[in-house]
Amino acid sequence: MEPSAQIAHSGDWGMALIMIVIASWIFYRYLAPRTWREWAGAGLVQAFIIALYAEMYGFPMTIYLLVRFFGFDRPYVDANLWSTLLGMGETGMMISMILGYVLLFAGLGVFIEGWREVYRARQEGRLVTDRLYAFVRHPQYLGLLIALFGEGVVHWPTFFSVALFPFIVLLYFLLARKEERAVLAKFGDEYRAYMNRVPMLIPRRGEWHCLIEASRDVERA
Repeated sequence: MEPSAQIAHSGDWGMALIMIVIASWIFYRYLAPRTWREWAGAGLVQAFIIALYAEMYGFPMTIYLLVRFFGFDRPYVDANLWSTLLGMGETGMMISMILGYVLLFAGLGVFIEGWREVYRARQEGRLVTDRLYAFVRHPQYLGLLIALFGEGVVHWPTFFSVALFPFIVLLYFLLARKEERAVLAKFGDEYRAYMNRVPMLIPRRGEWHCLIEASRDVERA
């Protein structure tokens, strides 16, 4: 039996390759790694991207394993896990796609605009504490994690993406802490005061909307 022929929405390896290239280009364009820790994080994200789109458009390994080895039996089997688990067919896939894309594009907006702000600040030799950085100290990392969660957990969860996501969160948390030690050494009390009033990665209650709105404003300050 050819598994990909038995499962809806699979077997399009050309689209899988296109999406892997696009997602990888966006990632490395705005978060180019320099140190070995950054390369370690980039490696995890790259593996996440490849595995996700290989399953989304190519071969649905998660569904295949559930059906073949765990006796997973549903009248409708789709490459999308939520669609199959909930037994909602195309409707379930559409719901997960919409919710996932909302998170994906919101996260990408925060990710890209956060990178732009910190890049301008580095060029000017100053500490950035306004706009997105008024809500969290590492908006570029927060945006990346939101985008990955939306695409690889909400929209199209797989064994690999769900298992890998917590490790990506942990690695970027540790990377953020390392970066903050370097910034403290450079800016001293100014950055220490900023740390005391602004959370690291999770905005305070009621500030999520402000963060997303700030990421949509691409005009130069």
